[in-house]
Amino acid sequence: MRIRPTLNWEPTGDLPAPTTDLSAVVDAVRAGGVVVLSGAGLSTESGIPDYRGEHGSLRRHTPMTYQDFLGGEEARQRYWARSQLGWRAMTRALPNAGHRAVTALTRAGLVTGVITQNVDGLQQAAGARHVIELHGSLSRVICLRCGRTSTREELDRRLRAANPGFEAVAERHRAARVNPDGDVELPEDAVREFRLVPCAACGTGVLKPDVVFFGENVPPERVALCRDTVDGATTLLVLGSSLTVMSGLRFVRRAADAGIPVLVVNQGPTRGDRWAAGRVELPLGEALSTVVAEVAAPGSGAQEPVSG
Repeated sequence: MRIRPTLNWEPTGDLPAPTTDLSAVVDAVRAGGVVVLSGAGLSTESGIPDYRGEHGSLRRHTPMTYQDFLGGEEARQRYWARSQLGWRAMTRALPNAGHRAVTALTRAGLVTGVITQNVDGLQQAAGARHVIELHGSLSRVICLRCGRTSTREELDRRLRAANPGFEAVAERHRAARVNPDGDVELPEDAVREFRLVPCAACGTGVLKPDVVFFGENVPPERVALCRDTVDGATTLLVLGSSLTVMSGLRFVRRAADAGIPVLVVNQGPTRGDRWAAGRVELPLGEALSTVVAEVAAPGSGAQEPVSG
């Protein structure tokens, strides 16, 4: 029997009350040495919904799990047909004010590490460097047989060639809402007609997006890199994550156990609130733009001018 991964979390017991006061966040950023742990909520203002917010995709969509993807051709056909359309929507998304603010703070030397749970690449598109992609990236594809990695653009060209009639389907569903994992809802007849392609290198291997599906483990070397990054922080700043899954929550718990303050900016309670020194409940673009403006003010002590 397959065990379904944890997709939802309900708050229990007394959690710290949220605030709209950004003073603690501003003070922490001004002091420097902040490590950011970001989640899907940072990308909602770019038009990509989160999983668990008021309009989160889990309210209407069950994401593909690693076990289902490996379990049969039909599941992979469904994933890649929907992802083929979702990928196009993803490529049209642009970084928002929150992404730009994080980039500005990294360039100023105040944020010294960024760990993102997102697979959309928007933080890097905003100009941030050395971002640790905890859950991988939709821009890469990996062969499960030979291990070759390739670009999503390469696979897009091959899937277009194998599915010439899919252009009409794509046009009919152009306005469909993309999910955080990069797919959209499609009618079953469109899914059944979609043709998959094997690995171009070995000729038979199953292709998978180079992302960590629900129910899959994050590569241990990536976990170790994140641990080292968190261990060097003066503050761990969580942005737009409910911290429902352990892959992100463990770093909050690690920081708290080490005496590193944890601050959260998120709309809604998180599974990590009990370890946090405080949670600010504000839209992220607005909140982070305010933080940038505050630390850039005269006498702020910022190491260099901060601009978005």
